[in-house]
Amino acid sequence: MNVKPLADRILVKRLEEQEQKKGGIIIPDTAKEKPQECEVMAVGPGRLTDEGNRVPLEVKKGDRILISKYSGTEIKIDGTDYLIMREDDVLAVVATK
Repeated sequence: MNVKPLADRILVKRLEEQEQKKGGIIIPDTAKEKPQECEVMAVGPGRLTDEGNRVPLEVKKGDRILISKYSGTEIKIDGTDYLIMREDDVLAVVATK
């Protein structure tokens, strides 16, 4: 994949949630909510301040993050769905064990 986000934008891939069956009911894919946990696939160089200094991003490639349900712009690259969003849209970084 040769996609490099610009400025303070990041490219993320939604992580699929584990399918849960309660009481034998299977929820169809069309009724499921979009996962809010994503993996950062690529990051931009950071935003420029008014003075021309570059502010680096706090997230990095490989981080697991939480986003709001409707943030970002959906794109498809090589048949895979991704989101491009600003770093401001990131709610939290998920700590790994």
